Amino acid sequence: MADSITSRIEMTLDSTLESVSKVEQEAEHFAERAGFDPDEVPHIAMAVRECAINAVMHGNAYSETKKFHVSFAMEEDLMKIVVSDSGQGVDLESLPDPLAPENILRGSGRGIFLVKAFMDDVHFRKLDPGTEVTLIKRRTAENASH
Repeated sequence: MADSITSRIEMTLDSTLESVSKVEQEAEHFAERAGFDPDEVPHIAMAVRECAINAVMHGNAYSETKKFHVSFAMEEDLMKIVVSDSGQGVDLESLPDPLAPENILRGSGRGIFLVKAFMDDVHFRKLDPGTEVTLIKRRTAENASH
């Protein structure tokens, strides 16, 4: 089991795809430094990327006046990532099922499905304005790289 690591990074970014890429890279580096298994790191980075894309595209609608926020925290063997936007929020009940036959061939609509598959816990909270998504990934003896 890795030594206990406690660290935190906070980012406030413009609503651009360049910012999404920055967040994805930071997620990858943060997970590596935190000692996650190399096979898990890309999954964590992809989950964060999907949340950042949703914040930029759906939440803030690429608005130049709206920012989105991301925080990474590692405490003991728990990594917590929070992504929030300042848009109109998302209605999770209205999202189409990506596994429904009519949606299988669609090129989009699988982001939240992937996030839930890759992370241990995913929580959504409606803000005023915006949406906050909290991602939790536990580092266990089986998936720790040192």
